[in-house]
Amino acid sequence: MQNAIDIIELIKIVILGIVQGITEWLPISSTGHMILVDEFITLNSSAEFKEMFFVLVQLGSIFAVILLYFNKLNPFSFKKTKEERKSTWMLWFKVAVASIPVMVFGFALNDYINEYFYNPWVVAVALIAYGIIFIWVENNQTAKHSYTVKTFDELSFRKAFFIGCFQSLAIIPGTSRSGSTIIGALLLGTSRYIATEFSFFLSIPVMFGASFLKLFDFGFNFTQAEFIYLIVGMLVSFIVSVIAIRFLLNYIQRNDFKAFGYYRIALGSIVILYFLFNR
Repeated sequence: MQNAIDIIELIKIVILGIVQGITEWLPISSTGHMILVDEFITLNSSAEFKEMFFVLVQLGSIFAVILLYFNKLNPFSFKKTKEERKSTWMLWFKVAVASIPVMVFGFALNDYINEYFYNPWVVAVALIAYGIIFIWVENNQTAKHSYTVKTFDELSFRKAFFIGCFQSLAIIPGTSRSGSTIIGALLLGTSRYIATEFSFFLSIPVMFGASFLKLFDFGFNFTQAEFIYLIVGMLVSFIVSVIAIRFLLNYIQRNDFKAFGYYRIALGSIVILYFLFNR
């Protein structure tokens, strides 16, 4: 990239930030969508910067969670009673336990996944597979009326750990970090609301860790243009994420996740057809 700002490139960055902000929280795979969008809106940048951008732009989404849930996640708040502060600390401990599997698998398999799985075919298959799983889980759980965990106090450390194991499946592009977490939580008996919020909270340590590791690998040798593109992408992602999170929380109070399952199947099928006929 050059030091001068390219307006067309900036528009691409804004579009990618919008895609990231929407798809990070809806269980439809942000990484998968970013890879697919990049097929049509290719950044005029080095492969290294593009790879780093796709990870660091997620920080904008994380700051949206921190803003919206600051009081709920703050164990030092004087507005909370002693029991409420204790409950908040316990929630953080559960988040820490649930983060262990993805840190282990992510560290061990990151290079292998990047080399062999970051392509539209894997994304398409993962989109369809998880779409089917979402529909099956919703039909199965609704029929059994088996939502036994309706508060975070009722969420055990054991279940939190297994939810984290499901989250680790999201290292495969197209699966969706939030989608994997929500599916695991639903299978383990949590309500849709608890499953969704826990997926939000789990994103904080995982995505902060991934972002800082990627930034460390890339270094701080940004051009002026690259730095501006990154900040703009994160800002757009932050604003759109606030809207997307509020939408999802309102949506699941009256609906299940099957609509996202059908969307994933439709999108995955379109992607397969596109690449079959165009390559």
